[in-house]
Amino acid sequence: MIDYTEGAGIQYHIGLKPEDVGRYVILPGDPGRCEKIAAYLDQPEHIAQNREFNTYTGYLNGEKVSVTSTGIGGPSAVIALEELKRCGADTFIRVGTCGGMQEEILGGDLIIANGAIRMEGTSHEYAPAAFPAVPDFHVTRALFDAAQKLQYRTHIGVVQCKDSFYGQHEPEAKPVGYELQNLWQAWIRCGALGSEMESAALFIAASALHLRVGTVLLVVANQERAAKGLSNPQVHDTGHAIEVAVEAIRDMIARERS
Repeated sequence: MIDYTEGAGIQYHIGLKPEDVGRYVILPGDPGRCEKIAAYLDQPEHIAQNREFNTYTGYLNGEKVSVTSTGIGGPSAVIALEELKRCGADTFIRVGTCGGMQEEILGGDLIIANGAIRMEGTSHEYAPAAFPAVPDFHVTRALFDAAQKLQYRTHIGVVQCKDSFYGQHEPEAKPVGYELQNLWQAWIRCGALGSEMESAALFIAASALHLRVGTVLLVVANQERAAKGLSNPQVHDTGHAIEVAVEAIRDMIARERS
């Protein structure tokens, strides 16, 4: 049984200590996705699971790499980020899912975020509203290069981040639905590519904590295409996004050793 008491040397929520974690960490939301990602590592070992935080650690190119799930939304994602930093990690890739927002984006496509709309609460406890939510350039470049190398259909751009899944999918049922619907149309007109729940909080917290974070997302479906009567394929296999993240970490390890 893990001892979470203060002074035990174990991070309270994630249940980890410094020797458990690599410098590079892949952050899926779903705890059930961790084992699938860990299979890409050499000598993967299940380290801990507490609440939504499930962790495996193994090796890529001889470098220790970890996988830790964050659950749903910004609050738990940033708890993981804070505690993983205390264990020595400094480079993170969020691997997740999103809904497409532009007509040309199809289920099964990937989105690499180069910015995030801060329509959530967590980031505002780290930086003022005027501070932009942007990922680390080096991580984002590695993700882009990996997607190009693997030849997966990929879009680069801004994602919208929110706290309420059903505020997006059923805005008309909410007392503030008029505001949600107007903002949604504004994000689309400004070119937002997809909607998800974690990247804005991770990008802002990483800026405040001086960490490196990037995001690659599988587009599950596109409600805008469905609303227009267009084909709307639905894809739930995150394999391509995982492969891009793993290849990006391999690339960073090679660059940062030279």
